[in-house]
Amino acid sequence: MSLLTPNPLLKRQLILPELAATERLGQCFAQAFTSLYHAGGFTGLRIYLHGELGAGKTALARAALLALGVSGRIRSPTYTLVEHYALELLSPVSNTLDTLDIYHFDLYRFTHPEEWTEAGFQEYLAARALCLIEWPERAGGLLGAPDLALMLEVEGDGRRLTADAFSRAGQRILAQCFRRFAQPH
Repeated sequence: MSLLTPNPLLKRQLILPELAATERLGQCFAQAFTSLYHAGGFTGLRIYLHGELGAGKTALARAALLALGVSGRIRSPTYTLVEHYALELLSPVSNTLDTLDIYHFDLYRFTHPEEWTEAGFQEYLAARALCLIEWPERAGGLLGAPDLALMLEVEGDGRRLTADAFSRAGQRILAQCFRRFAQPH
């Protein structure tokens, strides 16, 4: 993470012993996000996914997207740079269907941070959307601080997750997700 990143409001760490645990964590994040969304006042959320190749970033994002209700094939955005999903959710304000835009980025192929600006992606971060960004460090400091930063590291056959919340929304999601994750399954 960048030197410009503020101190986290909440920090959690856990071991994910196998792929099923990573997928379950993605489901927990989706449930916590849904609770936040339905509480009203959603203005957007940025989740940065850090880790080496094969650490589980895409597996975690895919599990969260499926749990949110994305149907069909969920592709890794490695070659397209961004995949867009539009979900119809019940609005907590008007009790009508509302469209939630989700953008899943993979910046692995960036060779310099300016590619973020050149691609015109900055407008997606300003939108009322959920943004999942793999390899955010490839955009340098152009992304700003995330709501949540998730670092996945290979540890034996499993993964170590370090999660930092940098906003109240991120703090709420992280706390709720870890409570659910700790429950027997």
